[in-house]
Amino acid sequence: MESGGDRIRVPLPNRKVNEMFAIADNILGGRRVRSVCEDGESRLARIPGKMRRRQWVREGDLIVIQPWEFQDEKANVCMRYTKTQSLYLSRKGVLPEIVDLFGMAKEETREIEEADESQEVEEEDESDIEDDGNEETEAPPEPAVDDDDIDSFFG
Repeated sequence: MESGGDRIRVPLPNRKVNEMFAIADNILGGRRVRSVCEDGESRLARIPGKMRRRQWVREGDLIVIQPWEFQDEKANVCMRYTKTQSLYLSRKGVLPEIVDLFGMAKEETREIEEADESQEVEEEDESDIEDDGNEETEAPPEPAVDDDDIDSFFG
């Protein structure tokens, strides 16, 4: 999958075999995990023995699951992403909002919008300065100091 001209280096779910992103919500024991999927469903996922021996799945991990064809409320866990990989996917904007743990795609768009707004404000300020260049700038009035008031406090 190409994104912004550079290639994503993390393996993505194979959509042809109905794999999708999910978040491990509860570890239930007995190789079972309650997961919240990108389609909004909550499924009971089974961790295969080969994966269970090599890598651990913890609560809050980003995983790839494959729902069963005959029972849609159950699934198999195909892969677990590390925190670094899930942060990378979030930054690239690949993750759907429901499984985006870090919310990086939203923050980047906010930062871009804020930068655009600040540029617009700076441009308006510059145009105000150029228009008001003929007028003298007024200095803020200095507060008047009364010696009588200070003396009355100290007697």
